[in-house]
Amino acid sequence: MVEKMTKYSFILPSGETEGFLEWLQSLGVMDVTRSSKPVDSVSAEMLERAGIVKKTVNALEKIDYSSDADREKILLAATNAVIDGDAIKETEDALNRLEALKGEIQAAHRQISASGPWGCFDREKLLGLESIGLKIRWYRINRKQYRPEWEQEYAIEIIREDPSNVWFVTVSPAGSEYDFPVAEVPAPAMSLNEAEAQLESLLGEVIKQKGRLLALKERKLDGLREILHRESAGLDLYLASAGKGEAAEGYINIVTGFAPSDMDTELAPKLDARDVLWLQAPATPEDNPPIKLKNNWFSRNFEVLTGMYGMPAYGEFDPTPILAPFFLLFFAMCMGDAGYGILLIIIGQVLKYKLSGSGLGKMHRLVTFLGIGTLVIGLFLGTFFGISILEASWTPDWLKAVCIDGWFPDGKIAGFPAQMVLAVAIGVFHICLAMVVKTIGYTKRFGFRNTVGTWGWTTLIVGGIILAALGGMEVLGGEVLKWAVIALAVVSGLAIYVFNTPGRNPLKNIGSGLWDTYNMVTGLLGDVLSYIRLYALGLAGGMLGNAFNIMGTMILDIPIPGVNWVFCIIILIFGHTLNLAMSCLGAFVHPLRLTFVEYFKNSGYEGTGVEYKPLTKESNE
Repeated sequence: MVEKMTKYSFILPSGETEGFLEWLQSLGVMDVTRSSKPVDSVSAEMLERAGIVKKTVNALEKIDYSSDADREKILLAATNAVIDGDAIKETEDALNRLEALKGEIQAAHRQISASGPWGCFDREKLLGLESIGLKIRWYRINRKQYRPEWEQEYAIEIIREDPSNVWFVTVSPAGSEYDFPVAEVPAPAMSLNEAEAQLESLLGEVIKQKGRLLALKERKLDGLREILHRESAGLDLYLASAGKGEAAEGYINIVTGFAPSDMDTELAPKLDARDVLWLQAPATPEDNPPIKLKNNWFSRNFEVLTGMYGMPAYGEFDPTPILAPFFLLFFAMCMGDAGYGILLIIIGQVLKYKLSGSGLGKMHRLVTFLGIGTLVIGLFLGTFFGISILEASWTPDWLKAVCIDGWFPDGKIAGFPAQMVLAVAIGVFHICLAMVVKTIGYTKRFGFRNTVGTWGWTTLIVGGIILAALGGMEVLGGEVLKWAVIALAVVSGLAIYVFNTPGRNPLKNIGSGLWDTYNMVTGLLGDVLSYIRLYALGLAGGMLGNAFNIMGTMILDIPIPGVNWVFCIIILIFGHTLNLAMSCLGAFVHPLRLTFVEYFKNSGYEGTGVEYKPLTKESNE
């Protein structure tokens, strides 16, 4: 399947572009293109406005207090919030105030820690004592240093004591001489109850600001997004129409990148951390995004074959999941020899362990899969290193029962070789599958109204083959089959000749349908006959392998013991190596042709996409 992509647009001054691209390169997930446009005072101002709006949108999108301990209070504050000013300024003010409140709350906690030992006191009463000439002094000392006899000489009041410290105050006339043996500590800035009230007030303001931000998100975010889209579109339009001459201020670089959509949540915070204007939107076929395929463990080994023809366009059906099993089947039928399948499996393992990491070594799974397929199909077709499994005396009965030629008298169906009939039947199925894929894919992309003719041909051909099969197996009775054929012909005929292009002159539709009929009949016949090569190549490879076997055994008739066996082995190794190489070449090229020409043509596959190549340090080097 084709992975969903997200389009990212970055607008930044030319002087910052290289550093930004190096940073993108370190991420290793962005496929980018770039262009430069001259910047002047107008575009610079537009860029600055868009950047401010983008920053605000990003900030509001991150607002989420669903797991906040004060969630209910925040929701209530959001409901009661009055938002009547500029949304951008209000968001900035609220964020700045929340940031400032962090420091104030930390200071309030420190104040509570400082005021805690002194407890709650009435500051007004303390000021009243000072107004009548009494001086209050504050002390904190180690408990071991405290002397109880001080209480006889000074007016001391112990405020708090613990195992380590003693907090106390002394009262004395303000104008009298005073000489206490312990140094004073600063008076607490406020009492404990005042410090706690201050903290409570700050926490309340936090809830208020959070509620304000939540209200801004709920009421203003959509509008800000529209403004951002409008500002960005205006900037793009202005830059598109800007002159090509360099302005005094320099250039603006526009970097467009694509990344898989499943990475959006990972990329967003990283991009927000950069001081750059960036926009994102789901990629559309009009954007022509690069294509990244995502297939299962089996199909992904055949993606290289899809790439040889061309990546699917964005929104087009990825042919790899269908290409994979059919190419494997076609390759195995063209090879047609179980012994060669064993050799391919061995070659695949050699590539894996001896050439691991190289370009050829990465193909080891594909080669191994092709070997396994060739082994299985070779046993089914009845050939092992050019030897007929059915005719060999050493072949067990269960293995002979597997061979298709043993299923029918003389290995023929209606006078034709069973393997040839099988190749044609596979071709018919392959083409019918292609037509179904084309019909579904075109309907998804262009709508049913524009694909009525396609539906007509698929219904006629695929439906006709199904009815013929059901009739041949006597699943449908003669009368039912007759009416089914009539209904199929009527429905398909109307779709092909009358409604193939809705809204057009019916006479033109009929003419177009007749022309399509000529092309379809002649094209399908040639396409189906092309699949006979699956039988012909397998037969040729088996005959050539058998010829080398005969040549090798003929050498054994030489009456020189030892020498005859040496030359026999040389002929067999050379002959089968040559046959394996030629068979592999034919088995690779002809299935590709059946896929690229017969299947892709009938499935409507375009293959105009561009492969996804993210900017990475490795690719850059």
